[in-house]
Amino acid sequence: MNVLMYSIPVIAILAASYLAIRSFKKNGSGAKALKVNFIALVLVFSVSAFGAVSAFAAEDDAATTAPVTTAEEEEEAGNGGAMAAGLGLLAAALATGLGGIGGGIAVASAAPAAIGATSEDPKAFGKALIFVALGESIALYGLVIAIMILSKIPNITL
Repeated sequence: MNVLMYSIPVIAILAASYLAIRSFKKNGSGAKALKVNFIALVLVFSVSAFGAVSAFAAEDDAATTAPVTTAEEEEEAGNGGAMAAGLGLLAAALATGLGGIGGGIAVASAAPAAIGATSEDPKAFGKALIFVALGESIALYGLVIAIMILSKIPNITL
């Protein structure tokens, strides 16, 4: 089961990359390549989320026989808050991933505008650079939030 959980995301990413390159060379349009990559993203995310939740659920079932209802009882049971750690890891991944996607979208629209403004008026370079840097800072904020989340999870070393 572990081999399958690790191989499905890798195969999906490789297949999506191959199909995207092939469709882009054939059609010259990125619309189909974007659709293929989005489907691969959803597949990889769902398999990864399912694997994380099922692994922590199996660990919780093996660690205790009585149902655990609160965090204090979970700590007393000795499993160290495995579900809380799993959700923390998922939150850190979402903060980093969505921050990176948002930063990419911001830079994708700000950088061409900055280049166009600089080509018309070279004195506008400083102002244009600030707007591009603001778009990049979104990804950095997501990374900082992820590091803060990971620092709160016990038994995780950065």
